[in-house]
Amino acid sequence: MWWLKIKDYIIMDTFGFMHAEFGFLASSGLIDYFVDSNFAGKIVIFVLVIMNCYALALMYSKYNILKKARRNNARDEKRINEIPCIYDYDDALFSGEGSPYLKICSRAMAAARMSNQSGKVRMNYVENAIKRALSEMGELYEERMYWLATIVSGAPFLGLLGTVWGVMDAFGTMESGGATIEHLAPGVSGALLTTVAALCVAIPIVFAYNGLLGMARSGMTKMENFASNLADRIEIEQKS
Repeated sequence: MWWLKIKDYIIMDTFGFMHAEFGFLASSGLIDYFVDSNFAGKIVIFVLVIMNCYALALMYSKYNILKKARRNNARDEKRINEIPCIYDYDDALFSGEGSPYLKICSRAMAAARMSNQSGKVRMNYVENAIKRALSEMGELYEERMYWLATIVSGAPFLGLLGTVWGVMDAFGTMESGGATIEHLAPGVSGALLTTVAALCVAIPIVFAYNGLLGMARSGMTKMENFASNLADRIEIEQKS
């Protein structure tokens, strides 16, 4: 069958690609450098691999969270603006997954109704409720972002530690009068591999971190503008 031939081609191409990738690693000497590195260098590289895997999972999760929040915010903002009077707001009117905008509006309207005295809403209560909701939603936007900043700033230093340790170990095991390039080269190349690995971890993450941070700050700015407009609307549309 034709689809069996296509499957065979895909499998052959996949194994060919994997063979080429591992062949590149072997020909470039990276595997030899890893073998020549000391125990501390291997531990550093293992930790860097763990940090990189965690950072990739965190970036993917954070991007999906911010993207979903932006989509839901745009949907609920339109639905809130379509309400004739903001005092007709009810959580039951909104079905589906809620958004940060919806949570802010719910908190604000609950405070407006509780503080309503003789048809006069005490706006300081409403503004305090909005501020508390903004703080909670702000934590959602910036949640675990500090881990990415920690990995970006800590990975190069961890790689430098492995390199210095490896070079020190290479010179420490050198016999007197036996200082030759052939003797030092394996240990030094293995030590330098930790710095290369650290930079390969930190450089891509710093670009992704700045992009995610920009998305988070943009979302928080829009959320603050929405909250300000909501407070103005609550004050203007007070029922007497």
